[in-house]
Amino acid sequence: MTNKPIAIAVAATIAALGSTSALAARDNISIVGSSTVYPFTTVVAEQFGKATSFKTPKIESTGSGGGIKLFCSGVGVETADITNSSRRIKSSEVEGCAENGVNEIVEVKIGYDGIVLANSRRGPDMRVTVEEVWLALAKDVPNPDGSGFIPNPYTKWSEVNPELPDARIEVLGPPPTSGTRDAFVELVMDAGCEEFEAVQALAETDKDAHQARCQAMREDGAFIEAGENDNLIVQKLEANPSAFGIFGFSFLDQNIDAIKGIAIDAVEPEFETIADGSYPVSRPLFFYVKKAHVGVIPGIKEYIAEFTSEKAWGPEGYLSERGLIPLPDGEREAVRQAAMDLENLSLAAK
Repeated sequence: MTNKPIAIAVAATIAALGSTSALAARDNISIVGSSTVYPFTTVVAEQFGKATSFKTPKIESTGSGGGIKLFCSGVGVETADITNSSRRIKSSEVEGCAENGVNEIVEVKIGYDGIVLANSRRGPDMRVTVEEVWLALAKDVPNPDGSGFIPNPYTKWSEVNPELPDARIEVLGPPPTSGTRDAFVELVMDAGCEEFEAVQALAETDKDAHQARCQAMREDGAFIEAGENDNLIVQKLEANPSAFGIFGFSFLDQNIDAIKGIAIDAVEPEFETIADGSYPVSRPLFFYVKKAHVGVIPGIKEYIAEFTSEKAWGPEGYLSERGLIPLPDGEREAVRQAAMDLENLSLAAK
């Protein structure tokens, strides 16, 4: 004879997961997303697996954009429960989530990170401005004679500025799916190009063309898309002292014996300068939780509690030791409370 309460519970579980079989429900958390947030997540997942009765979450480094796409693909055991992001989710992505039935999302801002330009300790010492980085990496640059734009002719840093090293421009960086790439474009490429009169004039006549001009990266070999694996970029810098790389501060911090950061606008990329806001290329980091999976996939709320505990993300926490710059005390507590209450994402809130 069928037990009616059990049947109702099973039906509710199936409906919540969008799955054809309640028995197919996963017993571990699935996390995708940012390669920058990945190292922090793996440490939290290990601690979570050791300290609780839940299984250690499965984590995939897919890039921020790729992770959000997977996260937003639907509700069900075959979709991710959490996605990491090194930028805030876009309104268009939230709309895409909703179209696939992902209507309730919990946003957790975990701290700050800096984006660094770094090279091997055996490579040249260098200090650059955002304008110089843009001139080195932009697909098209203003013609020195004032007649519009030309394909980027600079092959050496010394051609951008005679005071820079006489070294070939060779920069390894993330692909367009990466939140680090998004933030680098916004904080360096957009900011750097605004200093040039030709670009300012274009902004007054054609805003779309202006944005495209600012953000387009070189495709002639000076800028090399090196994938989502920031550790691979670090390894390539060790092997090639003449190359530079773009990645999150935590990767510099963890490999400081082999690579060195480049000062941007006369500010060194350090924990303190990112924390106090003086380093110009810093950004917040996030993870997003699919609320429909909470209480169905075991351990999600407990994972949130571990990540937002003072022992993890506090000033003296184990994530700080890995390079995460903590949120200020008041903001940290507000974010923790909102996360534990599973408050729905509001893009109007900062």
